Amino acid sequence: MYISQLSLTSFRSYAQADVHLVPGINVLVGPNGVGKTNIVESIGYLANLASHRVSNDAPLLNFGAERALIRGTLHRGNQQTQLEVEITSGKINRARINRANPVRAREILGMVRTVLFAPEDLALIKGDPSNRRRFLDELLVTLRPVEAGTKNDYERIVKQRNALLKSIRGKSKPTTSQENTLQAWDLQLAACGARLIRGRLNVLSLLRPYMQAAYADLADGAKEASAVYRSSLEGEVDDASLSARDLETLGQEEIQELLLTAIEANRSRELDRGISLFGPHRDDLVLTLGTAPAKGYASHGETWSFALSLRLAAYRVFGDDDPRPGSGPILILDDVFAELDATRRNRLAHIVAGAEQVLVTAAVVEDVPEALKGHFFQVSPGQVVDA
Repeated sequence: MYISQLSLTSFRSYAQADVHLVPGINVLVGPNGVGKTNIVESIGYLANLASHRVSNDAPLLNFGAERALIRGTLHRGNQQTQLEVEITSGKINRARINRANPVRAREILGMVRTVLFAPEDLALIKGDPSNRRRFLDELLVTLRPVEAGTKNDYERIVKQRNALLKSIRGKSKPTTSQENTLQAWDLQLAACGARLIRGRLNVLSLLRPYMQAAYADLADGAKEASAVYRSSLEGEVDDASLSARDLETLGQEEIQELLLTAIEANRSRELDRGISLFGPHRDDLVLTLGTAPAKGYASHGETWSFALSLRLAAYRVFGDDDPRPGSGPILILDDVFAELDATRRNRLAHIVAGAEQVLVTAAVVEDVPEALKGHFFQVSPGQVVDA
């Protein structure tokens, strides 16, 4: 797939920008801080309804603007679709498909698929668990857009349940009404949480072999990369140690029962702390190189290779999910080549060069490998022109 026409209104540093992208390789060149990343960020937003740089939408609006618009013409196989997302400060975002009436923004999830490589990817290895949970969840939602509802529902349930736990905290005993309400939230958290965990595990099973192969290619196979899902349930189940069982073999209903068991057995702990201690919001993806955890032990080069391997694996998973011609994801490489040594730079370039559309940002042309020197754009403050 590819985006041909991209139009931004009041998005980030652009009051108005119209960019005519081409299939194949597009290279955006300009000094740091002129808005290259804003362009590729907008395409990522069409795909995920989220930025890879900030956790909320407020910074995406041009200073003083009440709303921003991202419009793109998507080509997927023989189909052409006009997409528009309206980002409004303090309100629910809306979308349009082929200029029809506005719909909820999440109606367009899954239509655009992107795999983005960026310096922020180092947080996948070095950062806290929320980065790795987000990585799995974004893949899950892109592959199965209906799971966006599961994720949103789960976040709402945890928020409401935590509020109730905090209101009870410090009291000698919950009232009957509070206890009944808490039990109702327990059931919802377990049901929705089990679905989200099962979805993450499914994604991980697809991702893992490609991740291992990609790391071996990028790092000459010096160490083996691995990834294991670590649940907050480990060590909390009485009948058998969950850490000794393969969580990936469990079905959704089994996971749901384990969540309920852990919640009920630890009621006093949750009431003492005023937070929900079990569920996918407390889980992690543990990444290792050889026998050591990647976090804290991997070198800078190994960290980059691992992060790139996760993204390359996502690209392969998307390809398997929809192998039809013209349906592969758009690849975005945002200022990554300046961070890589020559060997990793060239290996990555040759791996991704065959994608239907690749977007590369760089401060100088010399940072772009020969294999990725395609259609050039010069970026200056508030302006993008053909070079």
